[in-house]
Amino acid sequence: MSKTREYLLVFTLGAVMYGLIEIVWRGYTHWSMVLTGGACFLIIYNIAPLGFSLVSRALMGAAAITVIELAVGVTVNMIFKLDVWDYSDRPFNLLGQICPLYSVYWFLLCLAGMPLCLRLRQKYMRLTFQSNTAISHMQ
Repeated sequence: MSKTREYLLVFTLGAVMYGLIEIVWRGYTHWSMVLTGGACFLIIYNIAPLGFSLVSRALMGAAAITVIELAVGVTVNMIFKLDVWDYSDRPFNLLGQICPLYSVYWFLLCLAGMPLCLRLRQKYMRLTFQSNTAISHMQ
């Protein structure tokens, strides 16, 4: 149950943060982007503690986000025709759903997100440990 609670917290935090980033960047967001942001942040959260350099982890995160963006874009924009975004005017785009420029943005976001995820993980572990210690002392 503890891992479920942890992941739900991380997902929710990522959903809210990405929704706010979108509102600042484009002036609006879409519910599908909030869910996608939560899923992506959860992936970054799990990549963050891996024993690779920050740049390597950010590249992994950016690649994962780009793949998710393609899958969500095909589903939301092409199948359901919700027109949430369109990169057709960007150079080297794929189906108008992903493009190199935004992969660079995801990389930069991951550079900032990895340390944030590590701190969040440490705080969560500390709180869980303190909570478990307090409960064991009560018994």
